[in-house]
Amino acid sequence: MSKVTISLNGRAFTIGCEEGQQAYLRELASHLDGHVRELSERVGQIGDVRLLLMAALIVGDELREAQGRVEALEDSLTEARGRLSQAEARRRKDRAQAAEALNAAAARLEALASPEPDDEEGS
Repeated sequence: MSKVTISLNGRAFTIGCEEGQQAYLRELASHLDGHVRELSERVGQIGDVRLLLMAALIVGDELREAQGRVEALEDSLTEARGRLSQAEARRRKDRAQAAEALNAAAARLEALASPEPDDEEGS
């Protein structure tokens, strides 16, 4: 287990973390600290607990918004996949119809090109 020192509202905190997670925890703490600092500028130093609570609520709101966007994107993706599936089915149907038309045309051409049995007997 590793340790990392983070800063929130000008105070340093050392916390334990898994090896390799230090930079990620610093990034998360920096995001939270940005909210804490912004809040303290707006409402003043009302205590670390209250500032952290308000910042946590803001981060929770950001998370909820992000989840909503993810759900909307997943819905759009599901719709797009459905349209793609329908288009693929239409393409297969059109291709089958085109193949049938070509086969029918080829059969007619072969029939036209073949000598009729009466012509061969009369010659």
